[in-house]
Amino acid sequence: MYNSWIIRGGLVIDTEPQPAMLGKVDVLVREGRIAAIGPALSADGVEEIDATGMIVLPGFVDSHRHTWQATLRAVAPDTTLGHYAAYVLGELAPRLSAEDVHTGIAAGVRECLDGGITTMLDWSHVQFTPEHTDAAIDALTASGVRAVFGFCYGGADQSLMAPEGRRVQERLTGDLLTIAIAAFGPEFDGPDRAAAEWRLARELDVPVSVHMGGLGAESAANGLAFLDEHGFMSHRIAYIHANHYTDEHLKRIADSGGSVSVSPFSEMALAIGYPITGRARALGIPASLSADAVTSGPGDMFGMMRAAHALERGRPEGAGLGFTTRDALRMATIEGAEVVGLADVTGSLRIGKQADLQLLRTDTPSMAGSQDMIGAVVLSADTSTVDTVLVAGRVLKRAGQLVTT
Repeated sequence: MYNSWIIRGGLVIDTEPQPAMLGKVDVLVREGRIAAIGPALSADGVEEIDATGMIVLPGFVDSHRHTWQATLRAVAPDTTLGHYAAYVLGELAPRLSAEDVHTGIAAGVRECLDGGITTMLDWSHVQFTPEHTDAAIDALTASGVRAVFGFCYGGADQSLMAPEGRRVQERLTGDLLTIAIAAFGPEFDGPDRAAAEWRLARELDVPVSVHMGGLGAESAANGLAFLDEHGFMSHRIAYIHANHYTDEHLKRIADSGGSVSVSPFSEMALAIGYPITGRARALGIPASLSADAVTSGPGDMFGMMRAAHALERGRPEGAGLGFTTRDALRMATIEGAEVVGLADVTGSLRIGKQADLQLLRTDTPSMAGSQDMIGAVVLSADTSTVDTVLVAGRVLKRAGQLVTT
C-alpha cells in the first residue's frame, strides 16, 4: 500500500538536471509519488516526518550489483578478476541452493536500503534452475526495494533460455520490479549465446546489461565489433567495466545511445582497469555507479562516490579536475536511474516521480560543521547518517533502523 507523508523542514537537494540545493523546504508525498516541494506546504490529514536538521535527497541507484553474494562477503578481498571468476563463480556459486540465493539477496537488499540505495539492478548470475530464479525474485519482492532483475540464464540447456525469460517477465508484476537481460556474451561466453541473449532482449523489449570492455583491449574491440556486425548496438545497452574501450569505441557507444556502469572500487582492486568515468561523461554517455560484488569490496554508495571522485580527479596531468562532488552525486542518483532505464520513475525529486527518498542526519561527528551540503553528502556522509529511507512512499528505514517488511 502506498503512503502519503509531509516531510517537513529538511535541507532539500534535487539532482535534476544538476544537483542543487533547494533550501529548507517541505516535500509532500501522496500515494507514493512526489506531489509538491516548497515552504510551509499545506497537507491536511497527512502524517508528518520531521526532517529538521536533516538533508532530504533522492535515494541512490546502484546500476550493477551481484546481490546474492552478500553471504560471501569478503571471501576474496585481495584478488584479481580472473581469480574471482574462477573461485566465486566457478567453485562457490554452484554449491548454493535456492534457499541460499534467497538468503543472500535478502541480506544484500537490507544492506542497500540501510545505506540509502532505493533502486538497484540485481545482476543475478546464479540462476542455475528455475527454483534459484524464483528464490531471487521472491527475495526482491519481499524486500520492498525498487529493482531491475538482471536475468542471466544459468541452465545447461541454452534452448530453454527464451522460454525461461518469458516466464520471468510474466512473474514480475507490480510497480517495483522490472527485468533486463544480464548478458554473459560476447566476451565472457561465445557469440551464439550472445546472439540468443540479444534476440531475447528484443523479443521482451527490455534493456541489456553486459560486462564488456573489461578483459583487455583486444577483447573489448572484438566484442564491440560483434555487436556492430549483428546490428545489436542499437539496442538499449549498459556496458559494465568498459575500461579498455578507446575514445573511438566510446564515441560509437555514445552515438548508439549506450550507457556505462562504473564500479570504481572493484575495477581498481581487481585490476580490471582505470575507471572511465570522465572519459565517458565527456562524450555525453550516461555514467552510473555500482558496488559490483561485496566478495571483494564495499557495498555502500558513499564509498563508490568517494572512490569515483578521488580517482577521476587524480588522473594524470589534472585531466580529471573538472569532475566535482556534484557530478559524483548525479551519477549515484538520476544518471544511475537513466542507465537502468528508470529515469522517468526515480533518481530525482521531479513532481510526479515515485517518492524514493533518503534523509541524512547532519548532527553526527562526520557531518557536523558541513558548509557545502552536496560536498558533504559525497565526502563526509556514510551509512550511519542515513536516518530514513522511503521507496514509493513506503518507509523502509526510520530513526536509523530498518523497518521489518
